[in-house]
Amino acid sequence: MEAGYALIAEEGARALKIERLCQQVGATRGSFYWHFEDIASYREALVASWNSFLEKDRDSLAGLDGLPPRERLSKMMDLLVSPEHWMLERAMREWARTDATAAANVRAADRRVLRAVAKAFEDHGCSQDEARFRAEATFAAGIGLLHLAGSAAQTGSTAQRERFVDLMLANPG
Repeated sequence: MEAGYALIAEEGARALKIERLCQQVGATRGSFYWHFEDIASYREALVASWNSFLEKDRDSLAGLDGLPPRERLSKMMDLLVSPEHWMLERAMREWARTDATAAANVRAADRRVLRAVAKAFEDHGCSQDEARFRAEATFAAGIGLLHLAGSAAQTGSTAQRERFVDLMLANPG
């Protein structure tokens, strides 16, 4: 699955072809067909894998609920820039541009994350409207970071991310 996500993240959904996958992992076409009926079944498996990842992600977000808002937001940012999350997120967003199933999965994940981020801002003392505004701005910055950075290693230092969290938490009004 990882090879498929890497191809999508690096070259776009059109690169997701049997030949390219086999080349990426050093396997034969026969090996591919041993595991998958066709490229459509592989794509279905990618979406299923993404959904499994989202389940773990949901559990991770739920586990952060007891933390103070600043620490919670900081940990959410750390999750976003982790190498595994970064690649999957970037790949699924790219794929969602051309695939309705992937787009629906991304939208559902976005709503869940936006709620969690807004809750952290509300818990910090922001009004519901202000919390939603800050959550959307934070979320947009995170998506921008995914597209600006060539890899998870290029997403900036922990100190830069902490400065961003401080900026977003300033003057909760």
